[in-house]
Amino acid sequence: MHTAADIMTAAPVTVTPGTTLHDAAKLLLDGHFNGLPVVEGGRLVGMLTQSDIVSMDRKVKAPGFFLLLGGYIPMQMPGQFSRDIQRMAATTVGEIMSPDPFTITPQTTAEEIADIMVEKRYYSLPVVDNGRLVGIVGMEDMLKRLAAD
Repeated sequence: MHTAADIMTAAPVTVTPGTTLHDAAKLLLDGHFNGLPVVEGGRLVGMLTQSDIVSMDRKVKAPGFFLLLGGYIPMQMPGQFSRDIQRMAATTVGEIMSPDPFTITPQTTAEEIADIMVEKRYYSLPVVDNGRLVGIVGMEDMLKRLAAD
């Protein structure tokens, strides 16, 4: 039975929260990566995906309001509009990364990894051991394993 330790890419390419989005996008493209682990002091602090960067180009919807008894009531969570605007203006990885990403351990089986990738639509899974990033399993790693079997 294959585990993450058997199929992961050890010592993956990483970025820090301070990495510019330009540099991160170049790394994603040049390496054909779906996502990059974001590390600080050897510890995983987030995950940056292609979708995170692409979502910056989404249209921001201005919050709607309705009038009730002479007062304006927002029709969306008050902070969401502000977060959308901040995301559009982001220049560093830390401003758009997904904090506290889903992780797996070196002992996670290939079958469990496949389930996670399909059900949760995670295409890059950081492998963490004792709080430290030790590798990453991407879709390509899974395909290589299947091609080799």
